[in-house]
Amino acid sequence: MTEVRRVLIYRLGSLGDTVIALPALHLIARVFPNAERRLLTNIPINVKAPPAAQILEHTGLVHSYVRYETGGRNPVELLRLWWRLFRWRPDVVVYLGSARGVNSARRDEAFFRLCGAKRLIGVPLTEEMQKNQWDDALHVLEPETARLARNVSELGDAHLDDPDSWDLRLTKEERERAREVLRPLGQRPVIAMSVGTKRQSKDWGKENWKALLEHLADLYPSYGVVLCGAAEEWETSEFAAEGWRRKVADHPSRSEALNLCGRVSPRECAAVLERSLIFLGHDSGPMHLAAAVQTPCVAVFSARNRPNVWFPYGRRHRVIYHKVDCWGCNLETCIVEKKRCIYSIEVKEVLAEVQALLAEPGMSEDARLVERDC
Repeated sequence: MTEVRRVLIYRLGSLGDTVIALPALHLIARVFPNAERRLLTNIPINVKAPPAAQILEHTGLVHSYVRYETGGRNPVELLRLWWRLFRWRPDVVVYLGSARGVNSARRDEAFFRLCGAKRLIGVPLTEEMQKNQWDDALHVLEPETARLARNVSELGDAHLDDPDSWDLRLTKEERERAREVLRPLGQRPVIAMSVGTKRQSKDWGKENWKALLEHLADLYPSYGVVLCGAAEEWETSEFAAEGWRRKVADHPSRSEALNLCGRVSPRECAAVLERSLIFLGHDSGPMHLAAAVQTPCVAVFSARNRPNVWFPYGRRHRVIYHKVDCWGCNLETCIVEKKRCIYSIEVKEVLAEVQALLAEPGMSEDARLVERDC
């Protein structure tokens, strides 16, 4: 496909949405290595949501961005977007959009045709392409990253289980920044955590995270803790960190809990997570970042989404998900049921999963650091 000169990739969302599309983005770059690749994406509406450019810079997967505001129906803004794309005239449009119904996909297809696109790949014009398929062998729904890869499979195999397909191509400077911010922890094994989330329905509660850290401080006194997230999550993370620090005060030889919220970029956060032994957190962007850099996760999920679709991709992760009768509600805010799906998850349940993961063979921080420093 060397004749293709301009490829437009359509993918909305922020941190987690961008990370789970990495295998598809790597596939597109392999198939169209000589084409200019632009990403059509949205302007984030949440201050906690970093734009795609902050995750994909330095990867070479995307060369530039076309951004627009979603959710509005301003015909003038839509016309401006059309004119911008029409002047560029993409040879190929690769559709990595979320499933919003066949009618919506048809409207998107018509729009991209009007922009002069000669070939469209992955537009979900059938119910099969819209839905996460059931895996009879594993008895689970396919992950969203697998649905995206299946929809663009005419380009080839996205190799979802290959770590290279998730490679963020972190730079030497980004990895050096991670070493710098983690220096106060010395050579201690690192437990990374993110207690923030954009949605109220996904929030396990800062009291639970604080209690979990109190127990972890008793069980793993030789470890260090680092908390990651947006600057707006600094205060919540400080509250949770007190669970660890309370124990540190009684035993000065123990390490501090480092709050890096707002202190590192999303890619520097990925470099920190790469050097961490495990990650603890909600269904969130940092969780997907940890999975991308092959750090095992213990993830606390609400039941707003169907199980497995948005779980961290990989085999070593441990997810706590209570399938209550209102599962799959997709609510942003849960008032009537008072978040009973996620609030029914007890601290001791999460603690047990952390202990089980840390007890697995091969969970050696020394081995991970040697690998990262090579």
